[in-house]
Amino acid sequence: MDDIDDMGRRVDEMDRRIDDMDRRLLSALHACGADPRVAAVARALSWTGEHGALWLTAGLVGAAVDRERRGPWLRGTALTATAHLTSMGVKRLVRRPRPGHVRPLVRTAGRHSFPSSHATSAAAAAVAFGALGVPAVLPLAAAMCVSRLVVGVHYPSDVAAGAALGAVTARLGARWMGAAR
Repeated sequence: MDDIDDMGRRVDEMDRRIDDMDRRLLSALHACGADPRVAAVARALSWTGEHGALWLTAGLVGAAVDRERRGPWLRGTALTATAHLTSMGVKRLVRRPRPGHVRPLVRTAGRHSFPSSHATSAAAAAVAFGALGVPAVLPLAAAMCVSRLVVGVHYPSDVAAGAALGAVTARLGARWMGAAR
């Protein structure tokens, strides 16, 4: 029984350390929002990324412009939407509250934090549209992920989990997408 109790104490201590690190990283990145230019960019990314709007629009524009690969563009857009919807479902199950130790720079559509749906759709789009040869998506997706910390509405672990969920979702659908160049 002592071994089980000892293991439980170790897990609790590790949880506290991860939580402390999450809070410290968020506080440090949120402090970057004190610069009005950084805050403006982070707010703009937050607004355009709401419900995956930036990425879904980009996919539909890609399908309209690149007629030869319309199918892969539409399937990549569908994968991005699927990833986003999946993150919303996970968020409803986990119900982690948003950070309370920093003042957010934006309003959010919901109260729950894990995983970041902005990060999920950004990573899914980076994988899906990157496979179509759009290299600019990756830095924009990374900026979207960081912006969630700058505006103070997610912990780093929320963003990391969201990005992983989006990337895995898009990667699993890569064969269906048929994006080979």
